Amino acid sequence: MPSVFDRTYFTDEAAAYAKLESIVWPRGPHCPHCGEVERLGRMKGKATRVGLLKCYSCRKQFRVTVGTVFESSHISLHVWLQATFLMMSSKKGVSSNQLHRTLGVTLKSAWFMSHRLREALKPTNPSPLGGDGITVEGDETYIGPKAKNRAYKPVGEKQSVMSLVERGGSVRSFHVANVTANTLQPIIGKHVFRDSRFQSDESAIYTGIGWNFAYHGTVNHSAKEYVRGEDYTNTIEGYFSIVKRGIYGIYQRVSEAHLHRYLSEFDFRYSYRIARGYDDIERMDKALAGIVGRRLTYRTVGGSRPEATAIQG
Repeated sequence: MPSVFDRTYFTDEAAAYAKLESIVWPRGPHCPHCGEVERLGRMKGKATRVGLLKCYSCRKQFRVTVGTVFESSHISLHVWLQATFLMMSSKKGVSSNQLHRTLGVTLKSAWFMSHRLREALKPTNPSPLGGDGITVEGDETYIGPKAKNRAYKPVGEKQSVMSLVERGGSVRSFHVANVTANTLQPIIGKHVFRDSRFQSDESAIYTGIGWNFAYHGTVNHSAKEYVRGEDYTNTIEGYFSIVKRGIYGIYQRVSEAHLHRYLSEFDFRYSYRIARGYDDIERMDKALAGIVGRRLTYRTVGGSRPEATAIQG
């Protein structure tokens, strides 16, 4: 069986630009400076950069990477596509150290590449989850600091995460300052359609908002009740287990400043999983479609030192 990396856009720079153009410009190229779509021409010549075009309206040159997370990168585009595929095909993520070793880039570059790609995975103006007859589960969890004695750390030393998952559909996660009704209820109200069936545990946080939905089912975890007919939160508990296995097993630890990007990564892979009809290549294509308008500089990402991302083995 041929390797997925036999695809030419993973090894050839011209093919990589053609691949990206087909995703970013599905109806043909346009100038990112003035918006021109007709008076455009491809620059030719041995010394010309691959994928370079010129706009004869504003007289500026550009490539498909302008205005994307790939802009001004000195790393070849086909290597970027390899990195994107590796991140999208690894269920629990891939560490900066692994990218560094696999792609042959520096650890600093691998760390910055992964954060640029995570930025592209953030949803833009997403519509609420659920709808008529659709069940949405809500729950919160805590991401601990260092592995040593993590289970015994007080909640105040951990990062709070609240997630909403549509059964059979997408998930949306939020890094929140604290787990209180005042914090969580506005998020739920904004991101879940009111005609949905809402599921939660017995926490009083959710009782004040449950009446807003067509149905609010609960299970009493403190009494060891986990399933009562269609009332359960097992879907979101399963998602949390994937997130924690990735953060604790692959990334080792995640700083508070970057947690929201890691959550976007896990949300994206789950929302476009195989069970929903997306294979690894299709998931990569979906990720590449989100790179426009997501420029991220090293100074912006706040990267003075890569996180501890050594993986076992």
